[in-house]
Amino acid sequence: MDFLISDAFAQAGGDAGGSLFSLLPLVVIFVLFYFLLIRPQQKRAKQHKEMVAALSKGEEVVTNGGLLGKVTDVDDNFISLEISSGLTVKVQRQAVSQVMPKGTY
Repeated sequence: MDFLISDAFAQAGGDAGGSLFSLLPLVVIFVLFYFLLIRPQQKRAKQHKEMVAALSKGEEVVTNGGLLGKVTDVDDNFISLEISSGLTVKVQRQAVSQVMPKGTY
């Protein structure tokens, strides 16, 4: 039965450099995740925060729910959005997904 199971022999010495090289793929994967996933997401979040802070009266925006309208009033946390003549909706500032070009509404 010795031909089915190989004998295990003790190794002569500790391989100190091998443990360092075994961590190298993990470090490379983390660096790739940082540059391909984490950094672009942080950049996108920063741009959205700047856009929400710069909202002003008269801009035409689209909300996360898909409402298209014109900003009629700006508060600290909420904006009033006119989605039809005489119909105004109050939404959170963070719910604005993008600012549309003038004349879209």
